[in-house]
Amino acid sequence: MSDIQESDHTSHRPFHPALGLKNSHLQTLFSTLFRKQKEPKIEKERFELSDGDFVECFWHHRPKAHEHTPIVVLFHGLDGSFHSPYIQGVMHALRQKGFNSVLMHFRGCSGELNRMPRSYHSGETGDAKEWLESLVKRYPGHPLFAVGYSLGGNMLLKLLGEFGESSPLRAAVSVSAPMQLEVSADQMDRGFSRFYQYILMKGLKRTLLEKYHHHDMQSLIDIDETQVQKLRSFWEFDDVYTGPIHGFSGAKEYYERSSAKQYLNSITTDTLIIHALDDPFMTPEILPHSSDISSHVTIETSESGGHIGFIGGSIIKPDYWLDERIVSFFRSHLLTKA
Repeated sequence: MSDIQESDHTSHRPFHPALGLKNSHLQTLFSTLFRKQKEPKIEKERFELSDGDFVECFWHHRPKAHEHTPIVVLFHGLDGSFHSPYIQGVMHALRQKGFNSVLMHFRGCSGELNRMPRSYHSGETGDAKEWLESLVKRYPGHPLFAVGYSLGGNMLLKLLGEFGESSPLRAAVSVSAPMQLEVSADQMDRGFSRFYQYILMKGLKRTLLEKYHHHDMQSLIDIDETQVQKLRSFWEFDDVYTGPIHGFSGAKEYYERSSAKQYLNSITTDTLIIHALDDPFMTPEILPHSSDISSHVTIETSESGGHIGFIGGSIIKPDYWLDERIVSFFRSHLLTKA
């Protein structure tokens, strides 16, 4: 168990699970199954990457260049997209407090297959770095913030560590991040967590199989479509595809080099890590110790909350605490650094 010190901030409301929703799986699944909200109006931007591929970026209230309104960049989780309830929810919450937001889809996650045989992964920071640097150039004077969820949260923390003192972000939030990927991959192959693995693997395999129609994938990763269908775990998938296609020897090297935990000491951006101790996607072992983090990193843990859940209020009138916490954290950094 981590010996990390809890945040001593008192300006926000602590999380309490809704009555009847304390169970980690109910917290994890509630928004996907029951959250009802109006879809945010978006403006799409195709961002061309330096290697010839692209990512689709969805703006909710794109700012004018001459304004100085803050911009929050969002990074979704594994197999997530604009249609993920947590993305649409935070877009609405941010807009209500005067923030513009933009979701950078990872390669191939917007509904359109990316051009290359490769895809994205938990430690792929290059695309996000290019996108953020383009925003700095195009929107000078606009304070930049970022939120990453799950895989996107791990990626964001790693990126912040790589940026060090050159980070363009005023503040950042990472939610339910698997900061030790090997621990998370092991946990996803146990008990009820296999259900989540099964659902996510269906999406990953579907996207990979589509690539076989556009590239000679069998020569690249040495397995055919029938073998792809038989893959059952993240370990198997990452060992034959994610790792090798992105230059790693296999899943183990990919997990070791891409886990964010080893980068936390290098972060100089004010960063909030939000995590539930009952997260079914991982165990508390992924949490860093106080010696693992810089003074700019704050960790807030709760006993319950599941994976990107944090549903308070009641079942009849749910309260999406996570959106509120993210907005309040960013607002505090606008007020103190205006």
